[in-house]
Amino acid sequence: MKLPFEPILFGYTINIHLVLEYLAFFLAFRYYVFLRKKKEDDISSQNRLSIILGAAAGALIGSRLVGVLENPLVSFSTENIIQILNTKTIMGGLFGGLLGVEIAKKIIGETKSSGDLFVLPIIVGIFIGRIGCFLSGINEFTYGRETASFLGMDLGDGVLRHPVALYELVFLVGLFISLKYLKKEYILQSGELFKFFMLAYFGFRFCIEFLKPNTFLIFGLSTIQILCIVCYVYYTKFIILKIKNARKKI
Repeated sequence: MKLPFEPILFGYTINIHLVLEYLAFFLAFRYYVFLRKKKEDDISSQNRLSIILGAAAGALIGSRLVGVLENPLVSFSTENIIQILNTKTIMGGLFGGLLGVEIAKKIIGETKSSGDLFVLPIIVGIFIGRIGCFLSGINEFTYGRETASFLGMDLGDGVLRHPVALYELVFLVGLFISLKYLKKEYILQSGELFKFFMLAYFGFRFCIEFLKPNTFLIFGLSTIQILCIVCYVYYTKFIILKIKNARKKI
């Protein structure tokens, strides 16, 4: 199959990434509804709706903001501004959604942790979206640097590159299986599953960014990597607590 994959239907070229992006939202939400029906939710339906709205608003703002910050030095032209405003990143969406949830919970006075129920659906959504990124080849900035490795693939420009989207797909499968096992076999405090997910995913993305041809760097790090560091700082207390608990068990 040639990349970018651009199927034609009734004479129109289909944006496969956009199609899979919408499919990712739909299936992730349906999976969330399925999980919520299987397990009694500690949060009332009204408060859960407020939290979802907060997450959606935060994710929308965060995904666009981080997308803009990835290209802060672009020249100001109508075409470039429109392209930047249409740029979005799942990393900004996740962290923005996290902040949106916390703000919404403060407003409605909800104290219970709310993220665990979203974890597996989020992974499913990201997985489907990353398939779209891979099929889009160099049309989406999820491709990697040039490489002479046997893993290199022609993503549409005749150059062998790291198929970063494929690496992430493999990681997401492992993460889904690991977190599901962790949830089943261990007694976790409310909210811990979401924290483990965020730390694992942001840690992976910090590392994988070194394989991408980022052009804007601060202290040798991309905007995404700086956001990953911010995420780890945000969860510093949780990380320290888990390290202390692990030492006690040794």
